Amino acid sequence: MMAYDLLIKDAKIVDGAGGPWFWGDIAIEGDTIKAVGRLDDVEAERVIRAEGLAAAPGFIDPHSHADAVAPVFPELESLVMQGITTVIAGNCGSSLAPVNPELREIMEKEAKRWLPPELEIKITWTTFDEYLTEMERRLYGVNMAHLVGHGTIRIAAMGYEARDPTPEELEEMKELTAEAMEAGAYGLSTGLIYPPGCYAKTEEIIELAKVVAKYGGVYASHIRGEGDTLLEAVREAIRIGEEAGIPVEISHHKAASRKVWGKSAETLRMMEEARKRGVDVTCDQYPYRAGATSLATLLPPWAHEGGMEKLLERLRDPELRERMRRDIEQGLPGWENFVKGVGWENIYISHVQTERNKAAEGKNLVEVKELRGDPDEFTAVVNLLLEEEGAVGMIIFSMDEGDVQRIMRHPLQMVGTDALAASPRGPMSHGKPHPRYYGTYPRVLGRYVRELGVLTLQEAVRKMTSAPAQRFGLWDRGLIRPGFKADIVLFNPETVIDKATFENPHQFPEGIEYVIVNGVVEVEEGRLTGELGGKVLRKR
Repeated sequence: MMAYDLLIKDAKIVDGAGGPWFWGDIAIEGDTIKAVGRLDDVEAERVIRAEGLAAAPGFIDPHSHADAVAPVFPELESLVMQGITTVIAGNCGSSLAPVNPELREIMEKEAKRWLPPELEIKITWTTFDEYLTEMERRLYGVNMAHLVGHGTIRIAAMGYEARDPTPEELEEMKELTAEAMEAGAYGLSTGLIYPPGCYAKTEEIIELAKVVAKYGGVYASHIRGEGDTLLEAVREAIRIGEEAGIPVEISHHKAASRKVWGKSAETLRMMEEARKRGVDVTCDQYPYRAGATSLATLLPPWAHEGGMEKLLERLRDPELRERMRRDIEQGLPGWENFVKGVGWENIYISHVQTERNKAAEGKNLVEVKELRGDPDEFTAVVNLLLEEEGAVGMIIFSMDEGDVQRIMRHPLQMVGTDALAASPRGPMSHGKPHPRYYGTYPRVLGRYVRELGVLTLQEAVRKMTSAPAQRFGLWDRGLIRPGFKADIVLFNPETVIDKATFENPHQFPEGIEYVIVNGVVEVEEGRLTGELGGKVLRKR
C-alpha cells in the first residue's frame, strides 16, 4: 500500500495539455505529483474529496507585476484566490534590479508610487542576482519567475536620458542583461510607451535581445503602441524576434482606440505569417475592455525625460504645461496619445496616495474636473499629478468586445492578468484597482467558457497552464503529470465566476475551491489557509 502526503480523489482532471477532462485521482508527495489516474490502493495523510470539481494545473500568469508588491505583501492574496500558482514578473520594461547605487533613492521612490502610502520597498541590492537572493529569503503566495526590465537596465546604465546610448553605455547594458540571465532571469521585457523605454530605437533592443537569446530567454514586450500605431508596433516586435533569433511574447495584446477596433484580425494574421517564417511569436491577454496604467502616461514622451521629479518640475512651468496640452490636443508622430484615442470620459482614476483626493477614485476625468472645480480635464490631470507627486493610477476603457473575443479565441493567445496584487483588507485594499487583480482567470472560466462559449474548458485551461509554461520554459509545471510540481487548482466549472467590478474591485471570485502551491494547500474550501508555498524560480 503506497502512502502519500496528499491525495485528491474523484476529480474531473483537465490536465493542461488541451484534451478533454477525465475522472481520476492525484497523489502528491512533498512538492511533487507522484501518480495520476484511478488510485484505489493508496493511502494519504490527507485526502481532498473533489466530488466532481475540476482539477487543473495551477494557473501560470505570463504577464504579472506582482514583483512590485511582493517584498511588502508576500501573500499576494488576490492572485492565489483566483487560482494562480506561478507568475512571470518584471514586465513592461520594469524590474526591481539591476540598480545603479547612485540612483537607489530615485528607484525606491518610483517603487513606492505603486504601493499604499504606509508601505515602502527598501532596495538593498544592486545586481539581479543579489535581488533574487534577497527575494529567496521568504515564501510567497505564488511562485515568482522574473524577467529583467529593459527600462531598469537603461536607467542603471544611462539614467532617464532621451537619447541613444553611447557604445560604452550599450556595452554596459549588454553586460547587465547577461548578468541578469546568468542569475536566472527568464528573459527581457520592454515597455516602449513608458520612459525610458520609449527613447530606445529598435536596434538597441535587438542588441540586448541577442544576449538574452544566447541564454534561451524570451523577449516580452509592451509594444510601442496599442492604438493608432498598433500595426507598426506589432511589426517591430516581430522584427526584434526575427533579427535577434528570440521567442517573442506580445504583452496584453489589444486594439486600444476606436480607430483600430477590428484590427486584431490583422495583428493575429501578422503573427501567423511570422510563425510561418520561423519566428516564435505568441501573445497574452486579460479578459476586459479596459486597461490600466499610471496617469502620467497621458503626457507626451518629452515631458518624462529625466524621470518623475523632472516631470513634476515641468508641470509647474506654465509654458511647458501649455506645450503638453497642445501635444495632447494635436498628437505627436508615433506617440500613443490615450486622450485622443478614447476621450477624457473613458479615463478613470484608480488610486491616489493622499486622503484629500480619495474622492477622485473610481471617477472619470470629466467627473474629476467637476469635483475639483478645475476649468478643464487637462488642468485636473496636472493638479492631481502635482498634489500626489505623480503617484496616480488610471483605468482606460479603450477596447471593443469583438477584438477581446477574437484575440482570446486564437490558439496563440494565453491568459494573463497584467496585475500587481491586492487584498480586501489591510493596506493592500487601497484604491480601486483594475478588477483583473482579482478576477482574470475566473472571468475567463465563467463568462467566456461557461456563459458565452468563446472557448472550451480544456482550451481555456491550456491557455492558462501548459501554454505559458512552455513559452517561458517552466518544464516541470503547467501539466498534471507524475514528476511535475504539485501546483493544482480545484474549481467548480458550474459556478466559477469573477466578482470584482470596476466600482467594487476588492472581491474574491466564486468557485475556486482549493489552490495548492508546491504541495502546500493555500486555499481550502474557498478560503485562504494562511500557508504559503510559493518560491522564487531561477531559469537554469
